[in-house]
Formats: sequence, structure tokens, C-alpha cells
Amino acid sequence: MAARALLMLREASPWALAGAAAAVALLWLVAWTAEWTWWTPRRIDRALRAQGLKGTRYRLFIGDLRENARMNREARTKPLPLGCHDIAPRVQPMLHRATKEYGKMSFTWFGPIPRVMIPDPELVKEVLSNKFGHFGKQRNTRIGKLLANGVVNHDGEKWEKHRRILNPAFHQKKIKRMLPVFSACCAETITRWENSMPYEGHYEIDVWPEFQNLTGDVISRTAFGSSYQEGIKIFQLQGELAECFVQSLKTIFIPGYWFLPTKTNRRMQEIYQEIRKILREIIGKRENAMKSGETNNDDLLGLLLESNMKESKGNAKLGLSTEDVIEECKLFYFAGTEATSLLLTWTLIVLSMHAEWQERAREEVLNHFGRARPDCRGVANHGRVAEGTRPSPEGVYSGGS
Repeated sequence: MAARALLMLREASPWALAGAAAAVALLWLVAWTAEWTWWTPRRIDRALRAQGLKGTRYRLFIGDLRENARMNREARTKPLPLGCHDIAPRVQPMLHRATKEYGKMSFTWFGPIPRVMIPDPELVKEVLSNKFGHFGKQRNTRIGKLLANGVVNHDGEKWEKHRRILNPAFHQKKIKRMLPVFSACCAETITRWENSMPYEGHYEIDVWPEFQNLTGDVISRTAFGSSYQEGIKIFQLQGELAECFVQSLKTIFIPGYWFLPTKTNRRMQEIYQEIRKILREIIGKRENAMKSGETNNDDLLGLLLESNMKESKGNAKLGLSTEDVIEECKLFYFAGTEATSLLLTWTLIVLSMHAEWQERAREEVLNHFGRARPDCRGVANHGRVAEGTRPSPEGVYSGGS
């Protein structure tokens, strides 16, 4: 029987063989899609509910994406009352509703992937420590990797290698040397604000774009040193790429959609390639300068390359490749600018709403530093003096020097 099948196969035309191969490939694709978008989510749903968790019902392909987009649009139409700190219903309306309906430990669906909310600090610690390898990191989507694919996305030995090489660049003593850059950038921003003020009346400043530019300027100077102008260009491109990424998340979840040559997808690819080109040129110049002893290593890129050279000891497999360094540089921007600019913006909003907080903060700074610019030693000494200080129940600062 096998011989007969082999004979028939030999006698078949190339078109028939191609058709059979295409049919097999199609069947495999259908089976894989069904497994990914239906059977696996259903199994996970049953397993989560068997452990006592509650959550939204899974919808084929899209999960809660469509409902999440609707709730986000609805939340944005309602202005946030001045003085209101309950921002969860506006920032994450889907998760806020899920916790109210299903409890603090519940889950929602990002496409076919469940997202479990864990309120218990001990459970969070267990997941993050990952001592026994039970919790692998969620694989970043192809479109997410366009933004950054550094150490935060790695597991196991690869994570250990990246972390080992990155740690020296972020040592406290080396970060302290960058404080003059932080101070200079802040002083330039404040001076620009003061020069914009009229002699009389009031002047309104939109601090969100101001702080975005400030953090972008700081990280460009501290990460790339003399190449900070190219760094600023990367910052601007990363911002546009992040905006495209947010827009893409509003699209109905269809497998392979992000591979389609849409206008947004094409633009994201263009930005991705341009960022990589700029970073590759900066890294190449810095490596050549380091080999000839023509540069110091006071910025993050120099510290990273120095650590990488010491770790690899001439063996490329032991160190980071140029592609790895590019992704870590992109991660510097993505992690270092957004979080800091958001924190600074929200801090100024709260200070603007509470004049008494402004007076207490201003008095504290003037008492400790006078009119001098803060330095590492002064900040450290003040931190030790104020150790144990806690905000009062009303949220107003109390105690300290």
C-alpha cells in the first residue's frame, strides 16, 4: 500500500503537489488560529475560574478591546473635576469597572490574552521574583517591540546577561556624576519660563509638553553626551512612534492586522528603521572612539559600552550585540521620559491646587539649600534628616526639616 502511494505521488503533476501542500498549510493555519483564538483562551478561562477568580467573558479575537475602546472614549468626554484625585475611572475605566463587578483580584481580556489584576503585595512579589520559573513574561507583540525590546522583555539567561552588563552603568556613584546635567536642564527650563512672563498680569504654561521636552533633553544629554542633538531627534521619533502605537491599539483585534501595509503601520516601520539607523551610527562612532582612547565614559552609552567590553573580553557571545545595545538605548528613552514627565506634571497640578503645599515645599527647600543649586551631598543629607517623614492624613506634608 505504501509502495502504491509512493507510485501515485511520483505520477502526480507539480500543480497537484503544490495544491496538496497548500491545502495542508491552510489546514494547519486554521487549526493554529482556532487553538490560539478559541481553545487556549477557553482553557485559561476555566482554569482561572476554577481558582476562584472572576472576570469578563472572552469574545472571539477581540476579547475586551472593543468595549475598552468604547469606555475610554466615553470617559474622555467627561472632564475631571478640579481637586479630584480619583483618576482610575478616567484613566482605566475597564479595569475600574472589573474590580467593582468581580472584585480586586479579577481578570479582563486583551484580545485572546487574559490580564489578571493582583492586589496582594506578596503575590506581586512572588510573580516578580519568579524564583521557580512559573511566571514567564508575556511575549511582547511585534508592534510593541517596535518601541523597545530591551531587558524588560527578556527571561532566563538572556535577562541575567543583560542585567549584569547594564547594572554598572546605573550604579549610584555614576548616576551622581550626571546631576550637573539634570540641574542645568532644569535651570534652562525655569529661565525660559521666567523670560516668558509679562511684567504685569498672569501667564499660563502648559507644563505637559514642557516636561516632555525637559525629560527628553535630560536623557539625551545623559545617555549620549556630545551626541545629544541626535538623541533629541530619537526622542521626537519615539514620541511619534508611541502615538502611532496607541492609535493601533484602538483597532479591532484581527490576527496579522499589524502586518498590513496601512498608513499607520508603514509610518511605524519608517520611524523604527530611522531610529535604528541613528543609534547604529552613534554606537559605531563611540565604539571607534573608545578603541582609540579618544573619549570618556561619563554618559550612559559610554558606561554601557565600557561594561559590555569588560564582560565580553573579546568574545562576542559573552557580551551584547550592536542590536542589543540599540534596543537598550531605545528602552532608556521609553522608560525614562514618559514616567518622569507624567510624575512632574501631576506634581505641579497638585501643587497648583494646594497653595499651602507650595509654601511648605518652598520653605523646606530654601531652609536647606538657600539660593544655591541642590547638589548630591545636600540632597543626601536632607534625605537623612527627613527620614521617617510621612504625609498627614489630609495629604499635607508634615514633619521634616
